[in-house]
Amino acid sequence: MSTKTFSWKNNITTLLSIPYPIIQAPMFGVATPRMVAAAGEIGVLGTLPLGDLPATKCRELIRETKQLTSHPFAVNVFLNPLPERTAELKNQYTRTKQYLEDFSKQANLDVQLADYDQVVYTDYRDQVDAIIAEGCQIVSFTFGVFDEATIAKLKQHGVILIGTATSVAEAQLLEQKGIDIICVQGIEAGGHQGTFLRETLPEIGGLSLLAKVYETVKTPLIYAGGLYNASTLLAVKTLGAQGFALGSLLMGSEESNLAEFEKEALRQAAEDQLVLTKSFSGRYARGLRNTFTQKLDHSDYILPYPFQNKLTVGFRIAAKKKEDAQFLSLWTGQSRGPYPGASIKVILTQLIQDVETYQQ
Repeated sequence: MSTKTFSWKNNITTLLSIPYPIIQAPMFGVATPRMVAAAGEIGVLGTLPLGDLPATKCRELIRETKQLTSHPFAVNVFLNPLPERTAELKNQYTRTKQYLEDFSKQANLDVQLADYDQVVYTDYRDQVDAIIAEGCQIVSFTFGVFDEATIAKLKQHGVILIGTATSVAEAQLLEQKGIDIICVQGIEAGGHQGTFLRETLPEIGGLSLLAKVYETVKTPLIYAGGLYNASTLLAVKTLGAQGFALGSLLMGSEESNLAEFEKEALRQAAEDQLVLTKSFSGRYARGLRNTFTQKLDHSDYILPYPFQNKLTVGFRIAAKKKEDAQFLSLWTGQSRGPYPGASIKVILTQLIQDVETYQQ
């Protein structure tokens, strides 16, 4: 048995100006400015999730993060195509709202559900203007790809772009668009799947996908999905990944925005409790099966994103207030672990040390 030295330096550490090509995953609703700052302190890339937040909220969170750290960090935005408002969609929304209101009464939850006219879209172009104004230099995105004009504007300001791909075709498109780094998201990953060229999820495992993408494109690759220790990180490095995105491993950390009862629900969940569900947002996401997902999945009461997501906010707020994990979304990947409660600085420093001393 011999110890192999491990070199972290590669195209991604150079592009992102970080010592370690480890990326704290965005985890919208979980990752906080504190988490992003803690990641930067140990030389990995923190990612501030902006999702589809209004530009004013984006500015607020970026400024809060910049007050906590001088290290590089990325911001992440959603690029999901927005459905056309039609009479049919409004009727479907009204039906679903009534169904959920009845369900909330049965569940003894006091929920406030938005009316159809209260659902407001966020134009990512407004987010981009705020991101540029705040001087952010790394932007990652999922659910789609920026339009040509927006890519040009970001590039003019020296912004490094990281796009999400869940298929070879998506990776090829991102490369054609000039995206600097591609994050290959395996189906094992927790949270929302970034698929955007098709309605259904690609039926391919993450490692097979990574190997095929690596053979197809020349753009540097980050891999996300199922990474939780030294051996999994080294496995995807062998398959072509130069960067390593970690999410589920950090969900129980001190800096996580999850309440303690949510962290405990993740820790106590059975191995067979994972599900890919559209029930909360209208897009496929991987997390824990619970009463809500079982009620909504395979029903006629799932609206297209973002309408389902906006409508079910009331459930998530009420369930969190009541500390009832059966009615809120708890996203997590297939490689579930103990969800350690230490700071992510401790968690990731241990991972880095484990990689560097890995025995073959």
